[in-house]
Amino acid sequence: MFSKKRALAVAAIAAGAALVLAGCAGGSDEAPDAAPTFDPNEEVSLDLAFWGNDVRADLYNQAIDAFNEEYPNITVNATFLTFPEFWEKRQTEAAGGNLPDVMQFDYSYLRQYSENNLLLDLDPYLGNIIETDPLPENILDIGVVNDTTYGITTSTNAWGLFTNPVLLEKAGVAEFEGGSWDDYAEWMGEVTDGAGGEFWGGADFTGRIQNFELQLRSEGENLFNEDGTPGFDEERLTEFWESGQDVRDGIGIPQQRVEEVAPKGAFDSALTASELTWDNFGAGYLAGLGAGYTELGLIAPPVTEEGAKDLYLKPSMLHTISASTEHPEAAATLVNFLVNSPESGEIFGTNRGLPASETALEAAELDPLSQQVKDYEASIADRLGDAPPVPIVGYGTLEEKFRQLGTELAFGTVTVDDAVSQFFAEMDVVLNQ
Repeated sequence: MFSKKRALAVAAIAAGAALVLAGCAGGSDEAPDAAPTFDPNEEVSLDLAFWGNDVRADLYNQAIDAFNEEYPNITVNATFLTFPEFWEKRQTEAAGGNLPDVMQFDYSYLRQYSENNLLLDLDPYLGNIIETDPLPENILDIGVVNDTTYGITTSTNAWGLFTNPVLLEKAGVAEFEGGSWDDYAEWMGEVTDGAGGEFWGGADFTGRIQNFELQLRSEGENLFNEDGTPGFDEERLTEFWESGQDVRDGIGIPQQRVEEVAPKGAFDSALTASELTWDNFGAGYLAGLGAGYTELGLIAPPVTEEGAKDLYLKPSMLHTISASTEHPEAAATLVNFLVNSPESGEIFGTNRGLPASETALEAAELDPLSQQVKDYEASIADRLGDAPPVPIVGYGTLEEKFRQLGTELAFGTVTVDDAVSQFFAEMDVVLNQ
C-alpha cells in the first residue's frame, strides 16, 4: 500500500464562486472502513471526459474496447473537446455538481478542484483497485494536494534544452556541452555570430517562468510554497530579468522576428538553434520544421548550482474521479486500466506523453523521438528532485503575465523595474482574491 513521505500543510486558497458552491454540494470525502473492491458482476455506466482530437479519440475508443473485454459490465460513455472548451465545460458542470465520473486532468487545475471538494480522495483505492507497484512514489506524489491523493499521473515530461543540429552545422558551432546560464548565453552568441543574420542561437530565456523556477529550485526555493506564498522577492526577480539583458541586446532573436512567424515559434521556424521547454514538445517541433529536419538534440538545461535537484517530472496529464460519482470502485478500475495496463501503453504509446507507469511504458512502442525523451529523462536522474507543490489557484494567470512581461522586455517597451512592479501587483491580486 502506498504511503506518503511528506506531511503537507493545508492551504485554504480560494477559487471561483461557482466552484465553491459546487464544492458544498460534492460527495462525501470520508474513506470507507475496508479496502474497496469492484464487483465485476455489477452493471455500471461511467462518463469519461478528455481533451484532444480525433486521433486521441480513436485511441480512447480502442482502450475502452480493450477495457470492456476484461470488464464487460462497465459501459463507458466517452466525450472529448479541445483543451479550452474542455475546461469551460468542466466549470459549468462543477457549478451544477455533475462532473463526469472520470476525467483526464491538467495539473494546473488540480488544486482548484480538489480544495473545493470536487474530486474523489483516491487514497483508499491505492494498492488494491489502483495498482501502485508500477508507479514510483515520486510519480504518485504528483497527484497529492494537502496530503491527499486526487489524481494519478498518466504521463510525465521534464524541462529540457532542444537544439537544431542542422542549424548548428550551418553556423559551424558544436552542440552545447552544458554549463552555467552565462555559458549558455555565450554559446548562443557563437551560434548567432556564425549564422550571419540567417538565424540566432536562441531566445531570451528569462521570458519563461519555468527557467526562473529552475534557478529558484537550485537555491532550495519554490516558485510558490504549499501555503501559496511566493518563494522569491522583488530583488530576486529583478536579478533574473536583468540576467537576460545581453541576450535581448543582440545575442538572441529580436522579438519582432518572433512576432512575424507567430503562431509558430522561432525554434520550429528554424530561426533559433535552441529552445528551453518541456521535453514532450519535440514531435511538434519536427512537424513544424518540415522537410530537411529529421532529428533534434535534447540535453539538460544550464546549471545554476552544481549538485542541485532543480529538475522534476511534471505530469503531462492525470486522471481524476469526480467526488460525486455514484460508482467510485468502477471509476477507480477504469483509471487503473487507463494508467497502468499494458493494453493502454500499447494503444496510446506516447500520445499522452511518456507513460508514467512502468507496465504501460514497457508495452508502448517508442518511435526514435520518444526513445530520445525516455533516454533524456534517464540521463537527468541525478538532477531530478521532488515535484514542487501543486500549482496555486491562478497560476496560469501569473504564468501568462510573466510571458507577456518577458515579451515587453524583449521589445524594450518596459524596464525591468517596471516589469517587476507589474508582476508583483498581479501576483498580489491572484494570491488575495
